[in-house]
Amino acid sequence: MSILRVILSIIFPPLAVFDRGCGSIIIVFLLTLCAWAPGVIAAIVILNMKE
Repeated sequence: MSILRVILSIIFPPLAVFDRGCGSIIIVFLLTLCAWAPGVIAAIVILNMKE
């Protein structure tokens, strides 16, 4: 996980998980719509997962 991805996940979480698949983007987008913090947390968790 690069520092650029972390910064991107703080600014706009769905864009940070763009290469992880459609499901991840939708989940992070919906969480970001509900509130900003859950979207950021979900994006960072998804980025930390092993492929």
